Amino acid sequence: MNLRKYLLIGACIAIASSVFAQQVDYSVVSVPEESGNQFIRITSDADCVCLPVVRRSGESIDWLSNRILDISVDGKHIAYLSARNNTTNIFIKDLNRQGSSMQRTNRSAVLDFSYSPDGKYICFSETRGTTNQIFQTDANNGYVCRQITSGNRDYSPVYSDDMEQIFFARQEMRNVGIWAYNVKNNFLSTYANGLNPYPVKGEQAFVCTRLNTAGRSEIWKINYATGSEECIISDPGRSFTSPVISPDGQWLLFVGSSRIVAGNMSYLNTDIFVARLDGTGMAQITYHAADDLSPVWSRDGRYIYFISQRGSATGTANIWRMNFYY
Repeated sequence: MNLRKYLLIGACIAIASSVFAQQVDYSVVSVPEESGNQFIRITSDADCVCLPVVRRSGESIDWLSNRILDISVDGKHIAYLSARNNTTNIFIKDLNRQGSSMQRTNRSAVLDFSYSPDGKYICFSETRGTTNQIFQTDANNGYVCRQITSGNRDYSPVYSDDMEQIFFARQEMRNVGIWAYNVKNNFLSTYANGLNPYPVKGEQAFVCTRLNTAGRSEIWKINYATGSEECIISDPGRSFTSPVISPDGQWLLFVGSSRIVAGNMSYLNTDIFVARLDGTGMAQITYHAADDLSPVWSRDGRYIYFISQRGSATGTANIWRMNFYY
């Protein structure tokens, strides 16, 4: 995986450079391998949902792994990135009602974000020229933002469960490391190599994405209290990113690369996978030729929300919901 891609905002639409991508029929909602599952579209084309950048070149596939979906703490709203009027901002939609979304930020180029555990705040990163800054804003009112970091390439912010720290990824030259901002004393700490941090509830640990020597992405668990580091998801032929832990702490949800073969066509793709938190029982749960990206759990763990062009003859991205049966 090319580390530079993680700072690309582009127009938040997929880039499918492979000739095979031009042959994909996005119009079907599901494929036979997904039988038994129910897919519900949550947004409309008018919501202008961003789709993380995807690049295909020969026998490689690359994608923006930053999280651009999250569910409110009460489980009633979904927050997403929307591209409108040459800007990208966070919008929030009521999951129980049809209708328009509420704009939550008024910025130029928001890249990714997450809710705080108490539901009061949203922390997000924004691209400004060659740097990315992290901000915090109220989850429900106004556009006032507090700047957390400056002058660096920082992104993928996420709160610790006790809200005492905000973990984030910082790119320095060609390396990416996971840092933390202490909310109480404003101190910054660096913990380990990696990106896409996600805290493990009840532990001084997080899961994250790392590159191996072959250039494939793996998912690791890092205990920053003991220094223990464990690779939990790896495959010599695939890359995995964007880990998110289920509300009960038992399951890991993530994006992985896959290959679709149909006749003479061979097509590299992004799909959604799950595994136990220790890496066992890994299973691919989407198989559509569309790009399935940025998955998150519902607050009760019964559903998975993700972004995909499935169900659209024009390949327009929307938010979809699927059941989780395991």
